[in-house]
Amino acid sequence: ARELAASGVQVRRLEAIEDLGGMDVLCTDKTGTLTLGEMTLAAARDPQGQASLEVLRLAHLNAAFETGIENPLDAALVQAGSAAGLDTAGWTKIDEIPYDFVRRRLTIVVARQGDPGTHVLVVKGSFEPVLACCTRAAVPGGGEPVHLDDAARQALAARARGEGESGVRVLALASRRLPAQPHHDTREEAELVFEGFLCFSAPPRPSAALALAHLRQRGVVLKMVTGDNRHVAAHVARAVGLDAQAMLTGAQISALRDEALWHLAPRTDLFVEVDPSQKERIVRALQRTGHAVGYLGDGINDAPALHAADVGISVDQAVDVARESADVVLLRADLDVLRRGVEDGRRTFANTLKYIRVTTRANFGNMTSMALATPLLPFLPLTAMQILLNNFLSDLPAMTLSAARVDPALLREAQTWDLAAMRRFMVVFGLLSSVFDLLAFVLLLHVFQVSQPLFQGAWFVVSLLTELAVLLVLRTHGPCWRSRPSALLVAVTLGVAARAWLRPLLEPVATLTGLVPMPPDVAAAMLALVTAYAACTELVKRRFFQPGVRRRRPPARQRA
Repeated sequence: ARELAASGVQVRRLEAIEDLGGMDVLCTDKTGTLTLGEMTLAAARDPQGQASLEVLRLAHLNAAFETGIENPLDAALVQAGSAAGLDTAGWTKIDEIPYDFVRRRLTIVVARQGDPGTHVLVVKGSFEPVLACCTRAAVPGGGEPVHLDDAARQALAARARGEGESGVRVLALASRRLPAQPHHDTREEAELVFEGFLCFSAPPRPSAALALAHLRQRGVVLKMVTGDNRHVAAHVARAVGLDAQAMLTGAQISALRDEALWHLAPRTDLFVEVDPSQKERIVRALQRTGHAVGYLGDGINDAPALHAADVGISVDQAVDVARESADVVLLRADLDVLRRGVEDGRRTFANTLKYIRVTTRANFGNMTSMALATPLLPFLPLTAMQILLNNFLSDLPAMTLSAARVDPALLREAQTWDLAAMRRFMVVFGLLSSVFDLLAFVLLLHVFQVSQPLFQGAWFVVSLLTELAVLLVLRTHGPCWRSRPSALLVAVTLGVAARAWLRPLLEPVATLTGLVPMPPDVAAAMLALVTAYAACTELVKRRFFQPGVRRRRPPARQRA
């Protein structure tokens, strides 16, 4: 976790490191990750498409008086209004109808100084919902608004679509004048006058396309999940290398049954015009088809999906609810930082599996050897203190696996727990070690005819050295001599081996543990046995355990 934090990834839940490495689908919002986080107002246009100061004035009033959650669109409007010399002097805020993800618009009610009998509703929001509430359109020069017929609506929609296809995000602005009253509600968002368009620019992040390519090389598929207009989303998708044709809209998702969404979600790159509940539904559909899903979002509308994902990812500049819902927080809004986090997660998971496999193999093999030998010997193969000491010493180098090098193949694909493979690994290599333990028993008892203390001392050393040797062999899936072990692993392994070999010579340790030194001929035979065991382990590993990782696959019924 400290290493991830140093590279720009803050882990809030330690188990999320494994989830980050196991992720094979990443769903992300558009703004701030695929595009630059800063939003700027490109233009404020009237219904005829001409620049309009009056449209900017009304939009500035709406943004300046808004008291809900801060967002980059309102910040851009306030900044543009201030740059144009606009302020709220002479206007009083009367009421506010907050934004929600069903209406997809925000209404501010204001009154002009000197005209307290009239209230003005200023409505800002997504183009289609706002246009649906309008019956008239403003005309240049402040003349009487004209009626909106079907042809006029189609012309406005075509203008908005053209802006979106060029990568500009479009909001609609409308207004209505009403007699003064104490409170206002959503029923008054009707018979509005369409005032114009608010055009915002947020260019694609220059590094996004390369970062997505790196993620794809590591088996992570990216999907854009956004509430933005389909045309803007498609423009950004093409810029970063996603398939703009593989698209589902929020309206289409609402009409789909869960089974249909399970089928379509893995084949879709763009989910556009979706609400928060649909974002969560998309995540669960991908999980239902066997994928490990990460979700990257920074807004309040992303909180349900962040909670549902296998690993929720947010950014340091996100709203509080998104940051608190996330398992991982990116200190920089950069997908390449996330790619490094995925690699570190896979490295951590691979090293965890190494430790579990090596330890379960050793425990199973030693248990089998003790169980087979104890009924046939007039004494215990090892005393209780010798067993504890053996376990303690063998665990010291095994713990250094947390910082071990990982085969590049394990970083290219998402990994998952495979208990069947782990059980098979434990049984095969555990029984292999038991075979060599029994050979050691035969040599010690029938060839060298050693005493009980020498038998226990010799098997203690053989058991420990075989665990150290197999640790060096099984830490990699390839030939062990082609993968250089870490300096820490080598140092601890050599230190433990030397200590085990010299321990019987030390007093009072030898008296305390009951270990005695081996004669040269016995020592040579035991070293040859350890060498043969290491060679056999390498051969079995290369024959039966390649590459040793099971990729995530959807359940057979869903694949069919």
